[in-house]
Amino acid sequence: MIGSLSAMRFPGSHFFKNLVERRSLLFQMVRRDFEKRFIGSAAGWLWGVIHPIVLLLSWTFVFGVCLKQPAGDGIQNYSLWLFAGFLPWLLFQDTVMRSSTSIIEQTNLVKKTVFPSEIVPLSIFLSSLIHHGIGLALVVGSVAVWLNHISVMLVFLPIYMLVVGLFAVGIGWMVAALQVYLRDTAQALAVAITLWFWVTPIFITEDRYPSWSLLLIAANPMAYVVRGYRALLLTNRPPNFHELAIAMVFAAVTFFLGGLFFRQLKRGFADVL
Repeated sequence: MIGSLSAMRFPGSHFFKNLVERRSLLFQMVRRDFEKRFIGSAAGWLWGVIHPIVLLLSWTFVFGVCLKQPAGDGIQNYSLWLFAGFLPWLLFQDTVMRSSTSIIEQTNLVKKTVFPSEIVPLSIFLSSLIHHGIGLALVVGSVAVWLNHISVMLVFLPIYMLVVGLFAVGIGWMVAALQVYLRDTAQALAVAITLWFWVTPIFITEDRYPSWSLLLIAANPMAYVVRGYRALLLTNRPPNFHELAIAMVFAAVTFFLGGLFFRQLKRGFADVL
């Protein structure tokens, strides 16, 4: 019985127990990932800002100007409403999509038995978090200029970032491990992420969704995160702690299961790679 319980111990427990000793490796992985994305580029990290801004302007023109989609939460500025909801999704999507091929891309490191391969998706999330911070600064500055306020509720924002991180890294572990054995995983993930994106209330308010789709939104933890970001960034309302608790449970369970899944499959990485 004791042996059985020991076998079910969280797979990352040893890894996180020694994370302090490995902080230098984690820092190097984050810096390497951040720099690699824009190597040889004249604009460098600015492309990480330009790309989402161009997407935002395009979507604002289509949904806000052409289709005249109103903003929610009593906000009159559709662009800010859209950007505040898009930011956490972009962090989640970037982490999961890039994690899916991360183990294969780090084959030389993963084959080394002393290398903690669990750290790869985590480093991707932390690298993406840097761009996320830049985007947040842009939104907070814009809200200060156009809405003339900065909410004190922003102090709760790191909790939502933690939720996105646990959720994204958990899924990232799953797809990264699967991709080693099944090379269609990344392609299937791209399709799933696209469908997931449209059942997350980013572009349109929830009252515009058909009634049958509301169950999908209720089961979508990213919907709770999007609502929370908008409440904290655009209004003075405190977060909905009930929804935050639901999102945290989703994230924690996904993180735990993702770690278990990754640990089981990583035993064969060296043979397959």
